[in-house]
Amino acid sequence: MLRHIPVGLVLAWLVIGVAVLWALIPDLFTSYSATIGVARQQLRAPSAEHWFGTDALGRDLYARIVYGAGNSLTGAFVAVGVGLIVGTALGLVAGSARSRVDGAIMRSVDVLLSIPQLLLSLSIVILLGFGTVNAAIAVGITSIASFARLARSEVVRVRSSDYVEAAFGSGGTFGRVLMRHVLPNSLTSVIGLAALQFGSAILAISTLGFLGYGAPPPTPEWGLLIAEGRNYIARAWWLTTVPGIILILVVLSANRISESFSRSRS
Repeated sequence: MLRHIPVGLVLAWLVIGVAVLWALIPDLFTSYSATIGVARQQLRAPSAEHWFGTDALGRDLYARIVYGAGNSLTGAFVAVGVGLIVGTALGLVAGSARSRVDGAIMRSVDVLLSIPQLLLSLSIVILLGFGTVNAAIAVGITSIASFARLARSEVVRVRSSDYVEAAFGSGGTFGRVLMRHVLPNSLTSVIGLAALQFGSAILAISTLGFLGYGAPPPTPEWGLLIAEGRNYIARAWWLTTVPGIILILVVLSANRISESFSRSRS
C-alpha cells in the first residue's frame, strides 16, 4: 500500500504537518523571539546562526515565520469554519424548502458571487476592524456563497432519493428525516470543498495581511512579513522570498491534499 502512495502527497502531508506543529508548539522549533530584535544583527543574510536571516530590527526571520504560522493557520480554520457552517445551513434550508425561501436565498447567493472576493473582504474588514480574526471572518463570509450552492445541489439530489422518500413514507417527520438522512449524506462534497478552501483561505488572509488589513505589527503573520520585507528587497532578498516560498508551499500542499480527497470520493 505504501508503494502506491504518491510522493507528492506524502510531501504535502509533511509540509502541512510541519506548519501545524509550528502553529501549536512554536517554542519547540526556535529559541529566538518573534518580536524582540538583537542589537547589531540587522539585515543579516541566512547563516547557521539565523537560518532565514534577520530583518531590519534584528529579529530572526525563521522565528517570525514559525510564530506567524499560528496566526495564518488559525485564521484559515476560522474562515473555512464560517463558510462551512453558514453556507451549509443556507444550502440545507434552500434545498429542502423548494419555495420562495429557496429563491430568496439563492438570489442572495448570486449577489455574493457577483462581487469580487477581495473587494468584498476589504469592505467587511473595514467594517469589522483590522486584525487576523476579523480578516478571517471576512474571508469566511466571501466563501459562504460557494458552500451554499454546493450544499443546496447535494441536498436536492439526496432529497429525491428513494430511501429519503421511504423515510417520509414510514412516518418520519420532516426535521428528523432532514437531519438523519439528508444532511449526513450531503456533507461529503461539502467537506471536500472545505479542504480545498483551506489553502485559498490561507492565501486570502495573507493577501489582506500584505495590504495592511491583518495582524498589526509587530505580530508575525506571513502576509505581513512579505509586506515588511518589500522595502528591503534590493538589500535583503530573503525577507520577502523566504516567507513567500513558505506560503506557496503550504497553499500548494493543502490543494494537493484536497485533490486527493476528491479523487478518493470519485
